[in-house]
Amino acid sequence: MATPPASGGTGTTVPSPTEPTVRRCHTSELKASVGPNRPGAGQSSFAIVLTNGSRRTCTLYGVPGVAFVNGAGEAVTPDPERSTGQQGQAVTLSPGDSAWSTLAYTNPAITGATAVTPAALLVTPPDETAPISIRWTGGKVSNTGKASVPRVSPLMPGNGA
Repeated sequence: MATPPASGGTGTTVPSPTEPTVRRCHTSELKASVGPNRPGAGQSSFAIVLTNGSRRTCTLYGVPGVAFVNGAGEAVTPDPERSTGQQGQAVTLSPGDSAWSTLAYTNPAITGATAVTPAALLVTPPDETAPISIRWTGGKVSNTGKASVPRVSPLMPGNGA
């Protein structure tokens, strides 16, 4: 026997007139870039930057998806892992504003791991399925997943500079 629906509402929330609704950013509204390597203690560290290219304010929350790929779009490394111990935060982006995430890994020349030079980095914004392709100019990355699995942090406000 089916349970009747609960009375007293439809299950949706109506925002108050003083709190405008800000929807999440979609891939089609964002531009992606990779900042320069800021190495330290044998680590390579890059800022993955997502910039609001739309005419509306939107939000991002969480960790972007990242994949190193060859010229045919095939993954050439294991998937990067999410950094642990860092709290995610909602980042509200007005048109032209940016959010960034750290992509860090041990330099494969130090570990002696086999490496590959990816053609591109695919960045998928949180809660989206379509990636943005960025030409990779950061050099070699371990392709074994044994010595240095890249880690990606939650998005933060700013451009990572």
